Amino acid sequence: MNILKKALILVLPVMFLAGCASAPTDTMDDGQLGADSGTESSTVFGGGDSSGSSMDDSGSSVETMGLSDGSDISSQSLTLDLDDPSSLLSKRVIYFDFDRSKVRSEFNEIITAHANYLANNPGAMVKLEGHADERGSREYNIGLGERRGNSVSRHFGLQGASRNQLEVVSFGEERPVATGHDDASWSLNRRVEIIYLRQR
Repeated sequence: MNILKKALILVLPVMFLAGCASAPTDTMDDGQLGADSGTESSTVFGGGDSSGSSMDDSGSSVETMGLSDGSDISSQSLTLDLDDPSSLLSKRVIYFDFDRSKVRSEFNEIITAHANYLANNPGAMVKLEGHADERGSREYNIGLGERRGNSVSRHFGLQGASRNQLEVVSFGEERPVATGHDDASWSLNRRVEIIYLRQR
């Protein structure tokens, strides 16, 4: 009986180590973060359905935010630099459709990159400046710019940025980047600009 106990004491640790050695690992080196995961970001705004979209506060559909290649941006954005012109963080303007405050899906990756940067740099702070084109009254456009800024702010918050890192200001139609009176100019003026007040 003593020999059986001794044999079990020797065999059990070996079996345990063999089991651990064959278990898959989830660790990657820094150069591989999220590169080949093949999974989509599971973050959905609000209480969405299985289609990968949900409704924002205005009743508009809000898309699941992930990279177009299907990988999760949250780990990739850790390596992005605000001063790198090739990174998503260098893109700091979100454009909107006429009379709308819903964030277009083409800007999901940009918003997610900035939100993750803020989440990983708690001292960083941004001002979200909402703008509108010249059509509509001054008061209406101030409100529309604010709704656009709040829409981007809400997306930032749902992606991990803290409320105290976000400030929303609306300029309405007062600060156009294009002075023409045509569709091309108006589309450039319907925007939210992401302005970093503190970077870290």
